[in-house]
This record gives sequence, structure tokens and C-alpha cells, in this order.
Amino acid sequence: MQALVVEGGAMRGIFAAGVLDYFLEQDYNPFDFAVGVSAGATNLIGYLAGDLGRNHKVITTYATRPEFIRPRALLSKRDHICNVAWLWFTSFEEVPLSFDRYLERGIPLHVVSTQIENGEPHYTVINEQNLHQAFPASCAIPVVFREFPQLDGKAMTDGGVSDSIPVRYAYEKGARDITVVLSRPLGYRMRQSRTPWLANWLLQQHPALCAAVHSRHQRYNDALDFIANPPADCKVRVIAPDTTFKVGRFTRDTRKLDKGFKHGTRKAQAYLAEI
Repeated sequence: MQALVVEGGAMRGIFAAGVLDYFLEQDYNPFDFAVGVSAGATNLIGYLAGDLGRNHKVITTYATRPEFIRPRALLSKRDHICNVAWLWFTSFEEVPLSFDRYLERGIPLHVVSTQIENGEPHYTVINEQNLHQAFPASCAIPVVFREFPQLDGKAMTDGGVSDSIPVRYAYEKGARDITVVLSRPLGYRMRQSRTPWLANWLLQQHPALCAAVHSRHQRYNDALDFIANPPADCKVRVIAPDTTFKVGRFTRDTRKLDKGFKHGTRKAQAYLAEI
């Protein structure tokens, strides 16, 4: 089985948008299933629905609006600093998503979120009943988004907390040929937080989630180790930006975003030429 795994990274997701749009242009979709986290998940649904250009428009036109990223909300205990619910529902209403085509193609999308009660990953196969719960839950960065969305009767938060690069999950689901789209250059390693006291203070009412935040770097780097040294019966291919990719988690400069998108298309072109 072949699987496509796409990392999140908020606005860094513009790289994956470029990769996946080039795949669409080339009619390249050999995958049996896909797994996405946060922005990686929202990029994947556009790809699996066959909506060329949708991801680029959502990121550059909607995610750059003040309704989405609101730094002034730092001064409030209730307002969202990054309103993922607004972004999901507004873009869903105004930028067509061919969800019926996703269902007809029959390539399931598994979306990762994190359970508040135990800090463990939760995997949801997207269908017409759960899409409006699963995508906001997967993207809801703790503290930055002030709520914990409900999914399957449980409070959830950003899937990147518990499984940022779900390559091992794809392997456990039977994939033996896995393509991974990263949002950081190869060689990147996540470091332990220099301010652990901040998470302790902000998440003091959610100890399991706090523990997951503290150990995130270990799980992230474990996934990178799996990619570098997969089991003997598995092949892992990687598409990653290089160090010229200058888009950060909250970049709103459309010129940088457009460059990041083109960076993704070039990397996808090189990838397909190589394989």
C-alpha cells in the first residue's frame, strides 16, 4: 500500500500546497490513503477533492486576513489569537470544495488531533458527518485558539502536539511505500522548549496535555528517525523545503507565501522527475 503523509505548520503549509497542486496538474495520485496534521490535513482534502488552486487561495487570501491571525487578542483571555474555526468555515462557504469527488475517489483521509484528557493522538477518517469537527480540531493550536473543539465526544487540540509527522501511523495502517511532505528543511531537529514553565502555567488545568507539549520534541524527532531509517519492508520518500524557504508559522506577507508555494511546486517537479 502507498500512503501520503503531510506535516502541518500553519502558514508553512503553503509549501505543501505547492507540492500538492503540482501533483494535481500532473494527475499524480497513486496513494491508497493519506494522513494529515493541521494545515497538512486541510491541504490534503483540497488535493484529494481535486480542487486545483484551492489551497493556495485559502492560505494567501483568507489566512492572511485579520479575522484569522489577531495578535491583539494576546491581551484578551477569550478572543482567539489564531481563529481556525473562522478560517475553516469561511473558506468552506466561499471557496468551493468538491467533497463529493473526495468521497467518490475512495482515497480516505486520516486527520490527526490530540486528546485533551490524555495527550494522545486521535485519528479520524474524514466523511460527511465529521469534517466540520475534525479539521478545526486538528488545527486548534493550544492557547492560541482559546477553545478545545469537540470531536467524537471528546475535547481536542492541535494534532501536531501528539503526532506532528504521522509516518509511523501510516506504516501501522499497512503502508509500505510512504511519501512524506515536510514543512521544515531536511536536517531540522526539534528542540526542547526553553520555557517549560510557560506551558506549566498556561496548561495547568490540563496536565496530560501539558506533558504532551513537553515531550513533543521527542516524538517529532522519533518520526524523523523513522523516516531516515524505516523498517526493511518499507520505503519512505521525502519532499521537504530547503533553507531558502522563509515562511514562518504566522507569516502573512503574500510575496513570501507565493515564493513558498512556487518552492513547493519546484520540489514536487524534481520529486516526480526523480521517481
